[in-house]
Amino acid sequence: MSKVYDIAILGASGYTGAELVRIISSHPQMNIKSMSAERKAGQTMGNVFPHLRHLDLPELQKIEAIDLENVDLVFAALPHGVTHGLAKELPALTKLVDLSADFRLSDPEVYKYWYGLDHTAMELQPKVAFGLPEFYRSEIAEAQITANTGCYVATSLLPLVPAVKAGVIASEDIVIDAKSGVSGAGRAPKENLLFTEVSGGFQAYGVGHHRHMAELDQELSKAAGKKVTPTFTPHLLPQARGIEATIYVKGEASEIHTILSKHFAAERFVEVLPFGDIPATQHVRGSNMCHIGVKADRLPGWSIILSVTDNLVKGASGMAVQNANLMLGLPEAMGLEMAPLFP
Repeated sequence: MSKVYDIAILGASGYTGAELVRIISSHPQMNIKSMSAERKAGQTMGNVFPHLRHLDLPELQKIEAIDLENVDLVFAALPHGVTHGLAKELPALTKLVDLSADFRLSDPEVYKYWYGLDHTAMELQPKVAFGLPEFYRSEIAEAQITANTGCYVATSLLPLVPAVKAGVIASEDIVIDAKSGVSGAGRAPKENLLFTEVSGGFQAYGVGHHRHMAELDQELSKAAGKKVTPTFTPHLLPQARGIEATIYVKGEASEIHTILSKHFAAERFVEVLPFGDIPATQHVRGSNMCHIGVKADRLPGWSIILSVTDNLVKGASGMAVQNANLMLGLPEAMGLEMAPLFP
């Protein structure tokens, strides 16, 4: 009989926590043993998220009530700064997938600049795997701690890293124009995210200074072997889910498409569309897929790369399960084969 791994989900009352429960509930080799939610402790998951009412799930608890010695892997969907302390107390045989930004950045000064917090577990950072499995599969498989990358970052890096490494785009001329559904801002009540504030509108935010810039700088610089500072502007869409990144680069579109098609030919969760086709967020909704399109710009020598994901799945919880599968020695796609929801 195949081993079933016991799982704890910390921060289960947020959107990413709910997505983890939805995905893991049909995973053949994961069992949700414990869940935490500080403000919802004592409640059932069905009360917090009625769409999960049919599942037999443990009651929500405070974090300190959960014995991490008795689980094989922890998903931490906690506020930034919290996972540092948790990771330092992690039992030797328990693995951790962190969905916050606490271990995404290798430079403590960069972390402090963007998050306003000291990195208090820097001694662990060199052993942490960056949680984008299409590029760090072997490191993730060996890691005790994996840092899920950000949703905008995953959507942008998937097409950019292979192109930068192959030298088919100019690394000094990258413009990322990205849009996300409002679930990317979390579930906590915020006036600017009320239906009447976002419906029928469209706006940029974090202009010139968004936290995901640090991850983009770090990973694109690593791919290029030199400092890369892309232009990045996120926008808020009046929809629940989905990220679309329109990326403007200097390079020949046909060459870029060829490189991406070859690079991702064997990847289960990345689909490079036929040359010139345009991806759409509604075609990946609810799935762990990323769709990528490439089109020539009207300006000679410039191209437009378009990438879409579901920010709660491939951009967060689905990628977290993909990472966990690798860490536990399971097939990478296990529990993640669901088709997108359409319409």
